[in-house]
Amino acid sequence: MDHVTLLADDGSAVGTMPKSEVHTTDTPLHLAFSCYVFDTQGRLLVTRRALAKKTWPGVWTNSFCGHPRPDEVMSDAVKRHGLSELGMRLSEIRLALPEYRYRAVDASGIVENEVCPVHVAVLDGDLTANPDEVSEWAWVDVEALSASVENAPFAFSPWLVEQLPLLRQVGEV
Repeated sequence: MDHVTLLADDGSAVGTMPKSEVHTTDTPLHLAFSCYVFDTQGRLLVTRRALAKKTWPGVWTNSFCGHPRPDEVMSDAVKRHGLSELGMRLSEIRLALPEYRYRAVDASGIVENEVCPVHVAVLDGDLTANPDEVSEWAWVDVEALSASVENAPFAFSPWLVEQLPLLRQVGEV
């Protein structure tokens, strides 16, 4: 069973909790990450969350997200999740937004409450989506995605809606 790292308000680790128990209507602050994957043509991979996901099922989002295991090196967690969720190998993994943090409440009442450093990476090879994680995926132009997010934010995960403009501000997308 995977565990997540629980955090104090200042971001310091204060314990662990089974991943299966952390997301509730009273989710404690914990460590996660987001990753935005590009292909060699500069297109961004967006994914649609599987309908069986506990939070934001069926919503379009960034390439993938996850939780590092306690004491796992963050870049290793990014590689592990890329492989397990999308069957992909990544290169050029960079930390783009080290301080990103958010809290959002799903329509079901489940809360996301995460310190969530944002990474960008390049696909190294092919991908094969895990249907338990991803129902659909597409390679998109960042400009077109930005326009879609601006015009219909309800169709996307709240973290993508917040992260995409921040990534654009720092020149990562």
